[in-house]
Amino acid sequence: MAKNIFSTDYKLGILGGGQLGKMMLYTTRKFDIRTKVLDPSPAAPAQFGANEFQVGSLQDYDTVMAFAADCDTVCIEIEAVNVQALRDLRAQGKKVHPNPDSLELIQDKTKQKQFYSDHNIPTSRFEMVSGKAQFEAASDRWPIPFVWKAATGGYDGFGVVVCRSEEDVQHIPDAPGMLEAFVDFELEVSVIVARNESGEVKTFPVADQEFHPTANQVEYVLCPTVLDETMQEKANDIAIRTAEAYDICGLLAVELFVTADGEILVNEVAPRPHNSGHHTIEACYTSQFEQHVRAVLDLPLGSTELKAAGVMANLVGAEGYSGDVVYQGYDELLGEPGVNIHIYGKAQTRPFRKMGHVTVVAKDRDEARKRAEWAKNSILVKSK
Repeated sequence: MAKNIFSTDYKLGILGGGQLGKMMLYTTRKFDIRTKVLDPSPAAPAQFGANEFQVGSLQDYDTVMAFAADCDTVCIEIEAVNVQALRDLRAQGKKVHPNPDSLELIQDKTKQKQFYSDHNIPTSRFEMVSGKAQFEAASDRWPIPFVWKAATGGYDGFGVVVCRSEEDVQHIPDAPGMLEAFVDFELEVSVIVARNESGEVKTFPVADQEFHPTANQVEYVLCPTVLDETMQEKANDIAIRTAEAYDICGLLAVELFVTADGEILVNEVAPRPHNSGHHTIEACYTSQFEQHVRAVLDLPLGSTELKAAGVMANLVGAEGYSGDVVYQGYDELLGEPGVNIHIYGKAQTRPFRKMGHVTVVAKDRDEARKRAEWAKNSILVKSK
């Protein structure tokens, strides 16, 4: 276990200063752990919560090496970082999480998918394609419907083409990616696993996800799940096996498809705090952000038990608005019991950009879901 890290010179370096980094800093401030954050944007949300904030490229080897020189432990809040720098920092004796070799696999969705196949982790059928020509050569094997995913660079629904018609197929770019079987799932769920170096492992309660019908990004996260105990145990087991196969220290968010015949398939993973765990700030005894900090610093993991039902709704930029952000309609929500608004601190909005979230906690999940939808629809994220 790490010792002498509260109110000392021990320094945690965080690569990435977005909203996930900002919310991790709630915990480091609480424990008085010194932090240093690197982000390419001088307006990054985590600029104010860190002890030190540095502007620079996360993908530049020399920048990352220089940034981490005086850090004791280095972790990430975004996958797009220089992996070779992380390997070399480990070789110097620094604690670096997640495992750089695993991070490199996760950065490329084609390698990530192959990893599941190689490790007998259940996932959907897939085929890698280098570009348009290879896709056309493979098209006879992929009748509609199917899914195309970019190998790298996709996030929040971007870099994904769900092909339900020939018109959809025309939107597949000439870029490296993969074809995936269209899974006719009944439910998409998430399990967030925490592991520390001492070997302690804990999972957060299974959470259900509802997606926006056109933006292909999560709109609501609901906990507790509607799955029965047997299916929850199955989901937890697959998530833990996945985290152990990747040798993850910290958090691994595992997104899963649940089919009508009881199959559970891994869709994607993220080795960091995740959008599907935001409800844990209010709904669980330990938030995913605190758990991540505990895990990467090899502290004892906290209780993941639910205190109440929690439903999180993403607040995204409204369609038709781009520019300096303005939030409208939140006044009446601030007096509502159980309604918790989180604004990320991004100066610029654009359609479907994640700008904040609202979590409603209640004794009953259905009531929380109803009130979360009301709260989400009450707030308009627009530009000046």
